[in-house]
Amino acid sequence: ECSKVPVIKHFKGVCHVYVETEADLRMAAKIVMKAKVQRLSTSKAMETLLVDVNVASQFLPIIVPRLAEKNVTLHVDPASQLILSNIAAKIVPATELNWSTEYNDYILNVKVVNSLTEALNHISQYGSGHSDAIVTQNETTARTFLQEVDSAAVYWNASTRFTDGGEFGMGAEIGISTDKIGARGPMGLDELTSYKWLGLGTGQIRG
Repeated sequence: ECSKVPVIKHFKGVCHVYVETEADLRMAAKIVMKAKVQRLSTSKAMETLLVDVNVASQFLPIIVPRLAEKNVTLHVDPASQLILSNIAAKIVPATELNWSTEYNDYILNVKVVNSLTEALNHISQYGSGHSDAIVTQNETTARTFLQEVDSAAVYWNASTRFTDGGEFGMGAEIGISTDKIGARGPMGLDELTSYKWLGLGTGQIRG
């Protein structure tokens, strides 16, 4: 029989970057490359790239050749595959299983979404609650994303790779929690300890 005691666990990282319709595409390309190929083995590396339909035909032909130079295999939805039909890259159709897979490898899912709502729904369904990012110049859209994505770390115009104890000023990282009981996000030694209250008085009583 399995224990029902709650635990803090270091779970998988199915992290997303959403390139929104008002994104600075040069910035987006830089963020996407760093989020995916800078260090593949970490749980905060991007596993799925979501691109708004309004910029997909511009952005995908920019970013995919760069990913191809790093030998990244792309698992793509039909809309992405149509846009990339003339691009030299390792491209295969995505399956349902791909969207929820943490690869820690030179593999990336790519999907074209029709709206912010579709991006949010995709992350809610397939994400692991670890780290997700939006690239956009629209503050209202960004703040909606920051509010609605239920992950331990959510970014606006920054790489998911920042989810790290050292980057957050916690010292050496012990793990990254995606739970909501106890510590959440990067954990240092302090996050693994409890605390107590000390009252130092000179005869005070509660009236």
